[in-house]
Amino acid sequence: MKKFPLFLLTLVALILLTAPTYAQDWVHAGTNLGNARIRLGAADFKPVGADPQTPALKATFDATLFSDLQNAGIFDLVSKSMAPQGTPGSQQEMNLGQWSAAPALAEMVAFGALQSNNGRLSVTGFLDDTRNTQSPQVLTQQYNEAASQDMARTVAHRFADAIIERLGGGINGIAETKIYFVSNRTGTKEIWAMDYDGQNQHQVTHLGSTSISPRISPDNNRIAFCSLGKDGWAIRMYSLELGRIVSFPGGSAGGNNFSPAWAADGSKVAFSSGRTGNPEIWVADASGGNLRKLTSFREPDVSPTWNPRTNAQIAWVSGRTGLPQIYIMDQDGSNIQRMTDGGYAISPSWHPNGAMLTFSWNRKYGPGAPGGQDIYVMDIASKRWMQLTHDSGSNDFPSWSPDGRHIVFERTVGHKAQIWSMLADGTQQQQLTHGGENFMPNWSWK
Repeated sequence: MKKFPLFLLTLVALILLTAPTYAQDWVHAGTNLGNARIRLGAADFKPVGADPQTPALKATFDATLFSDLQNAGIFDLVSKSMAPQGTPGSQQEMNLGQWSAAPALAEMVAFGALQSNNGRLSVTGFLDDTRNTQSPQVLTQQYNEAASQDMARTVAHRFADAIIERLGGGINGIAETKIYFVSNRTGTKEIWAMDYDGQNQHQVTHLGSTSISPRISPDNNRIAFCSLGKDGWAIRMYSLELGRIVSFPGGSAGGNNFSPAWAADGSKVAFSSGRTGNPEIWVADASGGNLRKLTSFREPDVSPTWNPRTNAQIAWVSGRTGLPQIYIMDQDGSNIQRMTDGGYAISPSWHPNGAMLTFSWNRKYGPGAPGGQDIYVMDIASKRWMQLTHDSGSNDFPSWSPDGRHIVFERTVGHKAQIWSMLADGTQQQQLTHGGENFMPNWSWK
């Protein structure tokens, strides 16, 4: 009980200042990463026509498509150095034998043609099975959009997601998803957004105050977050459709209010509020009305997250046994279960399939104790866990991607925080932000 206020002080301080092990089978099964990876080739697309925009648009498209497929986590992508020469633009021009032979050894190959003409970008993409010489065509996609660098990236994302869905068990790809986060690069902490791969970083809010904990709604229309005002911390709502703050009256009625979280159907928002004295978990309608308290204990309850599959459970952090631990409960506050068995566990995020949690955990918390703050994954039914980050700064605020194959998180090294992503087994870690300090990422639902 004496140590937990230190957790709150640490959390407030963060707000105001702010080689992986082998994955167990249950992690692979739960994240769809355990199947043998498909050996996939991605040929550079064939440029068509003499429009001067075409070469630059093609370069952006080719690089984006290759990166998206490489990031997917389900392919063994043929490197550019092993790919056959040439740019086949049609089925007739594709030599599948070259791609199936060494050194490429591709089982599948993506290729196509790209043209810019009169301000329009036209792309035809194919996916072929190199092992089926009689009927190799697996997928054909056509796109016709306004010609721009942003649209070249967008079309590449769409084609990549179509390939990932077809070859990845029907699970939608994440190439068109967004990550919302906090950045101080303009002098105050504001809510920012970026593409899943770190591209297109841009500021969303311009409040000139301290704003933290962004959570995007399931329909991608609103961002719930908390912001510091003259009356303390309040839950606020920003409409991306309207480009402004909209009313959320329940988030500012007395006491400090933190860590909003959307229900999977978008009908409710859970958050932590100290309006009755001690921070407890509350739930309100999406409009901010019909408030009700779920927890009632003398130590703080914070950081709720909904089960996105059932919409009937909430995981959260509680200090009721001393140091913060992860708990789950039914959405009415009943059937409370403790998930972590010690240490210092915070920032839970629920896997899209409802079977796993990811969170930040220092299992050896205490003065002089070895260990660190790392990202973990836990199977809820068995409470088996796996450590994903090791010896790489302080890691916090993990958030699942909508395909369940990736996790975005905050990593602090040398008192400087940045946003990173990785596959859900801890591999393919990559830094997404570099300018200023960046905190508290949240992956969009779709």
